[in-house]
Amino acid sequence: MKKIINTPHAPKPIGPYNQAVLSNNMLFVSGQIPLDPVSGELIKGNIQDQTRQVMENLKAILHAAGMDFSHVVKCSIFITDMNDFPKINEVYASYFDAAAPARETVQVAALPMFVDVEISCIAVSSTNR
Repeated sequence: MKKIINTPHAPKPIGPYNQAVLSNNMLFVSGQIPLDPVSGELIKGNIQDQTRQVMENLKAILHAAGMDFSHVVKCSIFITDMNDFPKINEVYASYFDAAAPARETVQVAALPMFVDVEISCIAVSSTNR
């Protein structure tokens, strides 16, 4: 069973995909960039502000699926400058407790809309929806 998850509290997809797909008890959240879901504008602040918006977008999608960051088992972080890693990591870490999920961080040449950070995640719920 596959259920599409979309919420107005996170940015609308900018391509042919959904914010997330729930399959049985696993939620696959598409990569989020620092788009403000209300204005549709990119957050232009420092990398911490951008990362915070990305995490808030992920949080809204998780919430729409009846989950939160405690359900996240895997994240993928894509950044355009590895020198930003410590600042991104500081904001990212504030959304998780001691049981942080598995993760990789990869530097890439470019990201959609030429942003500096994109994060996706996989979450697992103990109940089927």
